[in-house]
Amino acid sequence: MASRTPGKAAAKKAPAKKAAAKKAPAKKAAPRKAPAKKAAAKKAPPKPAPSPTSGVIRLLRACWLGTAHAVGATFRGIGAGARGLDPAHRKDGQALLLLGIALIVAAGTWSDLRGPVGELVEILVTGAFGRLDLLVPVVLGAISVRLIRHPEKPEANGRIVIGLSALLIGVLGLVHLACGSPRRGEGAEALREAGGLVGWGVGAPLVGTVGDVLAVPLLFLLTVFGLLVVTATPVNTIPQRMRGALVRLGLLTDPYAEYGYEEGDDEYAEFDELLDDDADQRRPGRVSMRKDLDPATAEEEALRQRRGGRKRGAQPRLPDVAETDSGPRAPDPVDVAAAAAAALDGAVLHGVQPPPVDPDDLGTDPLTGAPLAYGQDAVGVEQAQSPAVPGARGGQGGGGTPGSVPDLTKASSAPESGPLPPRAEQLQLAGDISYSLPSLDLLERGGPGRTRSAVNDQVVSSLTNVFSEFKVDATVTGFTRGPTVTRYEVELGPAVKVEKITALGKNIAYAVASPDIRIISPIPGKSAVGIEIPNSDREMVNLGDVLRSALASGDEHPLLVGLGKDVEGGYVSTDLTKMPHLLVAGATGSGKSSCINCLITSVMARATPEDVRMVLVDPKRVELTAYEGIPHLITPIITNPKKAAEALQWVVREMDLRYDDLAAYGYRHIDDFNAAVRSGKAQAPEGSERELTPYPYLLVIVDELADLMMVAPRDVEDAIVRITQLARAAGIHLVLATQRPSVDVVTGLIKANVPSRLAFSTSSLADSRVILDQPGAEKLIGKGDGLFLPMGASKPIRMQGAYVTEDEVGGVVEHCKAQMAPVFRDDVTVGQGRKKEIDEEIGDDLDLLCQAAELVVSTQFGSTSMLQRKLRVGFAKAGRLMDLMESRGVVGPSEGSKARDVLVKPDDLDGVLGVIRGETHT
Repeated sequence: MASRTPGKAAAKKAPAKKAAAKKAPAKKAAPRKAPAKKAAAKKAPPKPAPSPTSGVIRLLRACWLGTAHAVGATFRGIGAGARGLDPAHRKDGQALLLLGIALIVAAGTWSDLRGPVGELVEILVTGAFGRLDLLVPVVLGAISVRLIRHPEKPEANGRIVIGLSALLIGVLGLVHLACGSPRRGEGAEALREAGGLVGWGVGAPLVGTVGDVLAVPLLFLLTVFGLLVVTATPVNTIPQRMRGALVRLGLLTDPYAEYGYEEGDDEYAEFDELLDDDADQRRPGRVSMRKDLDPATAEEEALRQRRGGRKRGAQPRLPDVAETDSGPRAPDPVDVAAAAAAALDGAVLHGVQPPPVDPDDLGTDPLTGAPLAYGQDAVGVEQAQSPAVPGARGGQGGGGTPGSVPDLTKASSAPESGPLPPRAEQLQLAGDISYSLPSLDLLERGGPGRTRSAVNDQVVSSLTNVFSEFKVDATVTGFTRGPTVTRYEVELGPAVKVEKITALGKNIAYAVASPDIRIISPIPGKSAVGIEIPNSDREMVNLGDVLRSALASGDEHPLLVGLGKDVEGGYVSTDLTKMPHLLVAGATGSGKSSCINCLITSVMARATPEDVRMVLVDPKRVELTAYEGIPHLITPIITNPKKAAEALQWVVREMDLRYDDLAAYGYRHIDDFNAAVRSGKAQAPEGSERELTPYPYLLVIVDELADLMMVAPRDVEDAIVRITQLARAAGIHLVLATQRPSVDVVTGLIKANVPSRLAFSTSSLADSRVILDQPGAEKLIGKGDGLFLPMGASKPIRMQGAYVTEDEVGGVVEHCKAQMAPVFRDDVTVGQGRKKEIDEEIGDDLDLLCQAAELVVSTQFGSTSMLQRKLRVGFAKAGRLMDLMESRGVVGPSEGSKARDVLVKPDDLDGVLGVIRGETHT
C-alpha cells in the first residue's frame, strides 16, 4: 500500500497540470485592448477647424523674419566693410566721434541747450558728475586730440583709461565730502550741486565704514595714484620730473646744457621721456619662465635684461645732479649711457635711426683694449646693440661698462645730432647728372612686435604636462616670440638624454595641436633644447622696417639687403658681397618671389646706378616686369632662356675683363681698384685712349633656374660654375632662385660653389636636403617662413621673410625712373638677332669639327682614315667631318681613294676656326 501512494499522488497531480494548461490561454486576452483605444478615439473631441486668421499670422511672421534677415545682412555687410577699412581711418573715426560727443556735452553743460539732447546731457553728465560736469568736455576733447596726434600708441590707452578713472573717482569723492555729504533722499538737485551720483557712490560707503577722518586721505591717495598713472610718472621719478619742470620754467639751471645737450636735441628728448610708458616700447626678447615671478614681472625682467643686463628691479633713471661748492655735479657717464641705451631700444624697434656716432668717441673695450664698433654683425642678424650716445654700449646679455664710456666733455664740441643722412643723397654720375635715392618713407611701417600672449602661456603649460606625463625631467625656462613662430627653451635635468625630447616630437605636436613643430637640439650657443611652434596670430614683416633698423642704417654698403625677422624678433639683413652668391629655393607660394622683390627693392633704395648694375632673368615673363626701365639695369629684362644663357656667357667675359685690369694694376679686389681710380692712383698708360672709371657691382638675379637648365643645361651650368668660382673679387654676385630644387636643376657643381642658401617651404625632405644639405625646410609653414644658411654658419637661422607690396615697389620704381633713363649695353645679348648658319648643320659636332680642321690644316693632309685614327671616330663620322670641311672651303673635293687637297694655309687657321664657330662671315 505504501508503495502505491506515490503513484496515486502523481496521478492526482497530472490533472492539475492539465487544468493549468487549459488556463494558460487566458493570458492571450491582453491584446484585445485595441478596441478600447478605438473607443477612446471615438470619444475624443474632434480637432477644431483651422482659423482664417492663422494664415495672416504666418504671413506677418514670415515678413518680420525676412525684414530682420535683410537688416541683419545689411549691418553685417557694413561691419565687414568696417573691418576692411584702413586701421588709421578707424582710429581717426574714433577720435572724431569723441570730439563730436565732447561738443555735444559742452553745449549741454556750458550753455543752456534746449530739447531732448540737452535734457539727456543734464540727466547723464550733470547727474553723474555733479559740479565737475564742466570738465567732462575738456577731458573728452583731450582724449580725442591725443588719438589724432598719436595713433601709433594704442598700448597706452588702457593706462590712460585706468588713470582717468581713478583720478575721476577720487576727485568726485572729495567734492562730495566737501559739499557736506548730501544723501540720496535730499533729492537729485542736492547731488548735482555736489559730486553727483559717482561722488555719492564713492563717498557715502567710505563715510559709513571708516568715517570722514579716513575717507579724505584715502580719496586723496586715489587721486594722486590716478594722476601718476595718467602722466606715466613712477613715484621714485617725481623729483626728476619736478626738476625738469623747474628747468623749463627757468627756475633751475639745466644740468645737460654744459655737456652739449639742448632742449631741442634728440638726446634731450630721450632723457626727458625715458620713463614714459608710451616710449617704453621694446623689441621682443626672451621671456623668463621663473616660477617665483608672475608673468608681468617676468616679462619686465626679460626686457630689462635685453636693455643691458641690469639687475632685477633696477629702473633706468636720469643721473642725479647735486649742488656742490663748485656748482652742479656732472651726471655719471655710466648712468647717462645706460639710460640712453635703454631709451633707444624702442626707437630701434620702430625703425627710428639712431644719432650719428663719432668713431673717435666710441672708447675701448676694457677687456681687450680694442676700439668699440658701432654695432655687432652676427651673420647679418641684428642683435639690438646700438649706441645711443657716444661711447654708450648696450645689448643682449651685457650693459655698458665704465671703461667703454669716454669723457662726456667731448660732446660739447660735437655737431648737433640728428637722423643719419641717407647714403650718397646726391651722387654725381656721368657729367652733370645728379641722382637722389628714394626715401624710405615710400615703404610702409609695421606695428610693434608682441612679446607674449595667452597662447604662449597655454603652450608652456601643455609642454610641461607632456614632460610630466612621460616622466622626463625637463623644464620650460623661457621663450622668444618671433613674427611667425615662438621658440620655447627647454632645459634638461641631470642624466637626461636629449633624445628623450626629440622622441616626443609627435606627442608635443599632438599636445599643442600643431603639426608643424621643429625641435632644435641644442640651441646654438645655449645649453637648452629649442622647440619652435607656429604662432596662431602671425605678424607681417615690412621691408621698410628692416631697412630702417639700426644695422641697415649704420651700414652704407650698397648691396646690403633686407631679408626679414628671425625667431628672436631681430631684423635680418645681409651683405650680398659676403655671401658671395645666394641660392633661394622653395615650393610655389612659399615666399620666394617676395624675397626676390625685397632684394631688388633694397638695392634700388640704397644704391645708385653708379654703384650697382643688375641683370634680371625672368623666364616666367611676369614676375619682374615691374622693374622694367629702372636705371640700374644693364640690359632689358631677359625672358628668353636662350638669351639668358648668352647673358651669363657675357657675364663670364665681363669677369675676365675685370680680372685683366686687376692683374694689370696689381689689385686683388674690385673695391681696391675702384678706390685707386677715384683717388687718382690708378691711371691709364700714357698714349692710351681709355679713361679709367670705377667698376660698379654687377648683380645677376635668375628668377627661375629650372627653365634655363631645361633649354641649355651644359652652357648654363658651365657659366654659373665659372661665375661662382671666380667672380667674387670682380664684384659680380649671383642670386639663383628656383621652385624645383631637384638634383637635375641644382647640380652638385652649383651647390659646391654657392655657399649661402635660403630655403622656404618645400614639399619633401629630398628637396630640403638639396637646398640645405639637411632636413628642416619640409616642416616650414609657408608664406615667407624660411631657413637662412649664410656662408660659414653651421645651422640655419629661422626667419620670417619681409614683404613689400606692389604699390611700394611701384613708388620706388617711379622715383628711380624719374631720376634718369637706363643705359643699356649692346654686347650683353649680342648675336641673338641673327641666327648662325652652321648651327643646324653642325649640331653637336662643333668641337670635333674644329679639331679635325686644326689637324688637317696643320698637317696639310686631308684623309678620312687619318681622322678615324687621330680623333678615334668611326668611318661615317670621319666622312661627315670631311664633307663639312669641304663645304667651308678647308679641303677640296674627293678624288677617289686619294687624299683631299688642303686649300687653307696654317697661317689662316684662326680665321677658318672663326668661320666654323660662326664668329665671322666669309
